[in-house]
Amino acid sequence: MRNSQHVGGAVRGASRPARHSGLTLIELLVAISILSFIAVLGWRGLDSIVRARIALTGDLEQTRGMQLTFAQMQSDCAHLVSTTDLPGLMPLVAEQGRLTLVRTVLADDQPSRLQVVTYRVKDGVLTRHGSAATRDLNELAALWRTAANDTDTTQAVVLQSDVTALTIRLWISGGTGWRTGAEIAQLTSGQPPLLTGLEVAMQLQGREGSLLKVFLLGAV
Repeated sequence: MRNSQHVGGAVRGASRPARHSGLTLIELLVAISILSFIAVLGWRGLDSIVRARIALTGDLEQTRGMQLTFAQMQSDCAHLVSTTDLPGLMPLVAEQGRLTLVRTVLADDQPSRLQVVTYRVKDGVLTRHGSAATRDLNELAALWRTAANDTDTTQAVVLQSDVTALTIRLWISGGTGWRTGAEIAQLTSGQPPLLTGLEVAMQLQGREGSLLKVFLLGAV
């Protein structure tokens, strides 16, 4: 008996033409185009996220710097020496982009001493410099002159960068509003006026408007 059987004139087990599965050239080009489009969209989204993160980090650094700056200024203003302890000497002088003051330094198991502190903006950088503390008024006057002439060679502390302007105004007890340091120098003569308030406006690069802070002078 023959192994092959004829069914309807066809032989079972006869080989059929093989069908090749795969992508045509056009299908492959379409797939590549879609993947390229998705890759471009993903890159743009990632680039936007990175840029936003960089900008946010810069803003956070600026905000942190401002908080530290204003906190330090508040501490210095709260310990501003009174005019009665400095006969004939102004305890605070405000200029454009510069603030110089004399503060009281208190330490455990030590007598109170005086220190000259200078805030200054130079090349867009706000720094704070504190002199050595002393109880000698003659030495204090020399430290004040050194700070005013910018001849102190000790290292200053950097507080804030990208500062475009630092505007300072003062409030005189019984006065008529905020005054700049130059206006106070013209209005007063002889006995130094009693200063009770300090207004600081800081302008940073890339920010609209100034950051304003008001401090009380002396212990309250």
